[in-house]
Amino acid sequence: MKKADNYEKPILLVDDEEHILNSSRLLLLSSGFSEVLTQSDSREVLPLLEAQPVSVIVLDLHMPKFSGIELLAKLVNEYPPIPVIIVTANDEVTTIVDCMRMGAFDYIIKPVEATRLVASVRKAMDHSNLAHEVASLKQRLLSDELQNPAAFEHIVTGNKRMRALFQYVEVIAPTLQPALITGETGTGKELFARAIHDLSGCKGEFVPLNVAGLDDNMFSDTLFGHRKGAFTGAEQNRDGMVACAKGGTLFLDEIGDLDNTSQVKLLRLLQEKEYYPVGSDLLRKSDARIVLATNRNLPKLIAEGKFRNDLYYRLCAHQLQIPPLRERLDDIPFLLDHLISKAAAAMNKKVPTYPPQLVVLLSVYNFPGNVRELEGMVFDALVRHVSGILSMESFRAATGDVRSSAEFEEILPVEGNNPLNTLFGHFPTIDEVEEYLINEAMKLAKNNQGIAANLLGMNRQTLNKRLKNRA
Repeated sequence: MKKADNYEKPILLVDDEEHILNSSRLLLLSSGFSEVLTQSDSREVLPLLEAQPVSVIVLDLHMPKFSGIELLAKLVNEYPPIPVIIVTANDEVTTIVDCMRMGAFDYIIKPVEATRLVASVRKAMDHSNLAHEVASLKQRLLSDELQNPAAFEHIVTGNKRMRALFQYVEVIAPTLQPALITGETGTGKELFARAIHDLSGCKGEFVPLNVAGLDDNMFSDTLFGHRKGAFTGAEQNRDGMVACAKGGTLFLDEIGDLDNTSQVKLLRLLQEKEYYPVGSDLLRKSDARIVLATNRNLPKLIAEGKFRNDLYYRLCAHQLQIPPLRERLDDIPFLLDHLISKAAAAMNKKVPTYPPQLVVLLSVYNFPGNVRELEGMVFDALVRHVSGILSMESFRAATGDVRSSAEFEEILPVEGNNPLNTLFGHFPTIDEVEEYLINEAMKLAKNNQGIAANLLGMNRQTLNKRLKNRA
């Protein structure tokens, strides 16, 4: 069985009528597909596939010399990953059923409708890409390998969940389909967007834009640009961010804050890869890869009527959920080393060492601002640092006294079902454990201090003293 690499490869149209090939090719190219091959001789299809893998095949069944049905059987057997869409006459129901049983992906009835052809090819492309992604991701997870580790050099981590995200990014980056990155503020969403761009093969620029706070007019003007005279003050033509990202990646951050009108325009850009500059009736095409991010809960916004269902589902193909820092506490030592070195270099200071207790202190803090907040803490500590071991005082001030915080029970990690957490409802202090042990020993000994002292492994005088101190 031959394997075909159908990942973002051309579409192949097979028909013995040249005018149908040419019109279908132009239709698909104008609909946003980047490359379409044609072949009028069915005998040449298999040799072509040996030299040029394709993503989707649109195959006419009635051709001379080598029929479409015969070719379909060969394609299904030798190139099973490639979806084949058959084109046939309206009165051939039995033939259609046979073809679908043989393994055809879809069928189109002649005369071919433009919207039907585009929709079927797009669905087949999505299926093809998804199959490739699943196979590639499975291979990388099993081998635990990264093919391009340099693309993630700015994301400091040793965490397994983060590494799995790296492997996922390597798989989806070449597809050029929209990607949605979610996660709390400060988790590094833009760093992941840049990694997707670096691995995508796009030759253009990485163009980031935070859309939070943009009303529809500002959103349209910033993204799509405007024509001279479109509004007061528009004294000349101006290209928008979409045009600036030509051949590259457009990164839109905080899309959860867009109003409904802007969401409609974004949906059109994602689906049709087209837009209108403000004040212009000339439709423009975009080939920019679009990556989007938000720290908002989009399903919740949909339930509240604040985010469009159709836009959300258009973004569902590729999603990355970046875990917050409190869920990857094993990264704190890595991040401390990196950020302290970074801050020291920025301030032209010698890199200080830090006390081991600092990791413990930070591990019980909630980090609402995640890595960005930790970076701020480190830079503040380095500003105050003079010599010797890095002081913990500024970190204590920034984190507060977690023991007095109502959030403490949520802050402390409970991995492994720690029995102390189960017993006390939180990780206890030494005083809390001592008090608990003394109380339990006194209960078992029926308030006999001598017996209780033996149970606790201390002498009676010590136990008596501690009971008095508690009174």
